Amino acid sequence: MRCLDLRFTRRTGRHRHTLARVEAIPLFPLGTVLFPGVVLPLHVFEPRYRALTRLLMEAPEGPGREFGVVSIKQGWEVGVDGVKALYDVGCTAELRQVAAYPDGRYDIVSVGRRRFRLHDLDTTSAPYPFGEVEWLPDEPYELAEATLLSVSVAEVFQRYVALIASVTETQRDEDLPPQPEHIELRSAAGATALKLPAEPTTLSHLVAASAPLPQRDRQDLLAEVSTIARLRRELRLLKREATMLRRLRAVPVPLAELRAPLSLN
Repeated sequence: MRCLDLRFTRRTGRHRHTLARVEAIPLFPLGTVLFPGVVLPLHVFEPRYRALTRLLMEAPEGPGREFGVVSIKQGWEVGVDGVKALYDVGCTAELRQVAAYPDGRYDIVSVGRRRFRLHDLDTTSAPYPFGEVEWLPDEPYELAEATLLSVSVAEVFQRYVALIASVTETQRDEDLPPQPEHIELRSAAGATALKLPAEPTTLSHLVAASAPLPQRDRQDLLAEVSTIARLRRELRLLKREATMLRRLRAVPVPLAELRAPLSLN
């Protein structure tokens, strides 16, 4: 998986424009991987992203309210110089709801929309970064094969979530001191309450966003343009994680990477 170093930038201009298949969009680097259709709530407090929020609020609903979410490979979300390197595949988020605070902060709700490959960065033309991106639509797939894979992935995912809930319940019964991880695991286990979508691409995105996987695995799933290949990879990953969970009785992933939103819209 390639990444882009933020030290190497060039000016692309503030405004959205199209050159061939490449388009310039505002970026919001985050420590999470966003997938199409997944709800992303954010608390916006940095002045540069407040400015981005105001710009998006002025745009009509639709693509004009999209901004690019790209995962941070090296660095931190907060601070002008916090981000050092980004992964090269991200997903746009469409602004849906905004709640403003008197001091200028915002609580926003956005929804993942379109995947893109990041070709170039501009960190000088606006308070927030811009990226030149190429859209990455999913390839067409053979419906019968994708449907069979979807059934398998859904069954394995549900079993894995049940296993997480079982481990959490066992630890609680053993009267262990409460751990922050338990809160995250219970939220992940709540995915059993969701009616999993039958459509293969949508299911693949939900599983990728919901399963407690390392950031690199999520990023690889986002970059995969084949729905069938993504579902196959998810089957392997879920089986791997289930095996480790049975052996270790703990989810082998850093707590910071268990923050994927579970809602679809």
